[in-house]
Amino acid sequence: MPDADTADATVEHASDRPLDLALTLAPLRHGAGDPTFRRTPDGAIWRTSLGRSGPVTQRFVATGERSAVVRLWGPGAREAAARVPDLLGEADDATGFVPPPQARAATRRAAGLRIPRSGRVMEALVPAVLEQKVQVVTAHQAWRWLLARRGTPAPGPAPDGMRVVPDARTWASLPVWEWHRAGVDPRRAQTVARCARVAARLEEATSLAGAEARARLEAVAGIGVWTSAEVAQRALGDADAVSVGDFHLAAAVGWALTGERTDDAGMLRLLAPYAPHRHRVVRLLFLGARAQAPRRGPRLPIPDYRRF
Repeated sequence: MPDADTADATVEHASDRPLDLALTLAPLRHGAGDPTFRRTPDGAIWRTSLGRSGPVTQRFVATGERSAVVRLWGPGAREAAARVPDLLGEADDATGFVPPPQARAATRRAAGLRIPRSGRVMEALVPAVLEQKVQVVTAHQAWRWLLARRGTPAPGPAPDGMRVVPDARTWASLPVWEWHRAGVDPRRAQTVARCARVAARLEEATSLAGAEARARLEAVAGIGVWTSAEVAQRALGDADAVSVGDFHLAAAVGWALTGERTDDAGMLRLLAPYAPHRHRVVRLLFLGARAQAPRRGPRLPIPDYRRF
């Protein structure tokens, strides 16, 4: 058990509404072996990040239904400590949200679900690019491979094997052969490199309004509406961002809400009454295990935010 006295910063977070650490932080994890995210047998959730002031390791422990203690180690500890409330979805405002009937049971069971806001664009953007047009399991393998070789060791008493994401300069300078060995095709590799070269401008998206922030991301060649939505959900805490263009999502949402498959246009029509909470509805539908439309294409994994 890490010694609290060794932490570089400690945050005792208390909220006035339920907080489910596991459900809230789950979208920030990219696959079962993500080197930046770990849940240990004692129930703690560990996460690494790279801020402007340097790397940080965070350990989250629930201390009640509405509270948690977060201990942080590393040069970026104090910077990350200031972002803990956003990371735990404290700014996620669900006031006035009325879920569809198909998600009401999940809403009651997942009362502590929040939409997190990490505030780190490149950390969400790179894995999203890796997931473009490929099987999720393949993207997660590439993420692990790249982090193992280009990430840096997690500071503090992190579990063995945890790594911190590379900085933008490292992503921009990765040689072609390294991308190839990771199983990443030239198109996705070039997209990551382009993003890394303008990383400072992309990180500014955290201070922009939703539509403007996504437009900033989509100005980079290779970043479309699906990728910008995936980033907005995680880095910007956008509870309304819908991942249009996902291979399975539209059919799954249509099945959950109507019992019939649909396409992206149909999904957006079905979700329109729930704006500005469309992403929240999608998460709840998956938590309720209703979004399991019969598959007619390759069996690609559907995101399951319940599992660690």
